[in-house]
Amino acid sequence: MTSIPLRAALTAIALTLALPACAQKASTPPAPAAHQVDPALWVVKDKDTTIYLFGTIHVLKPGLSWFDRAVKTAFDRSGEVVLELILPDQQVMQGLVMADGVAKPGTPPLSDQLPADKRGAYAKAVSDLGLPANALDKYKPWLAATQLSVAPLSKLGYDSANGPEQVITAAANTGHKPLIGLETAQQQLGYFASLSDKAQVQFLVSTLDELPTAAATMETMVDDWAHGKPEALADEMNDSLKDSPEVKQVLLVDRNKRWAGWIENRLKTPGTVFIAVGAGHLSGSDSVLAQLAKDGVKTARVKY
Repeated sequence: MTSIPLRAALTAIALTLALPACAQKASTPPAPAAHQVDPALWVVKDKDTTIYLFGTIHVLKPGLSWFDRAVKTAFDRSGEVVLELILPDQQVMQGLVMADGVAKPGTPPLSDQLPADKRGAYAKAVSDLGLPANALDKYKPWLAATQLSVAPLSKLGYDSANGPEQVITAAANTGHKPLIGLETAQQQLGYFASLSDKAQVQFLVSTLDELPTAAATMETMVDDWAHGKPEALADEMNDSLKDSPEVKQVLLVDRNKRWAGWIENRLKTPGTVFIAVGAGHLSGSDSVLAQLAKDGVKTARVKY
């Protein structure tokens, strides 16, 4: 069965969650020389409105130069900046995570909810983080799954501080550009929490299956993003989600439809807007771009 967690996590806020128990990062090495990359950028226009659509990878290693050339030009031309969400401060965020991610009293320990043949892998994955094997047992399966997806990447040097969202946020603040979110943190966490118990457990099982190859998977996805290969990224995303229709519907399809609707409505107001969302939302048959096309809105890839 195709595993889903890393790609699913990349569609939402999972990679920005920062619970103290799992926030174990590798020591920071010297920053490498900047390497020029050219992620995909699209534009939607009518007679008095221009909307740029930029796909992001929420966490990156240092050393990639992407906020320049066409991307920076599009940003500079824009009077408004839109992200998936505007993160609240860490204390508020942790409160939201715990409210949605901790199991109700009387719920069986998480390890007991797993198939018997996955409990050893679960205990090892938690122990590999330097935690007691039962440290995540009070969490709902979706939260344990996202934390087990994030922690290995953090130890490999991937960090949201290097991700486009934080870079764009800082630039918007410096340039005094209005900055808004398509969703709230509470909404994004709610998408995971709304998954059925069965889907959440499968999410965690798939996480455990994927951990041995997570580093290679992430490297491939970042490489596709960096070289402007949205089709390859879409193939990876769609293949990985085909065995979990509930996760795909909640985290990808439904949100893409809402975001396309937001763009269509924004076209009614003159101005130039820069939108940055996870790259997985901008490629494939269920993407924001595909939904816009179904609604008769034309998009064009910016060549650079």
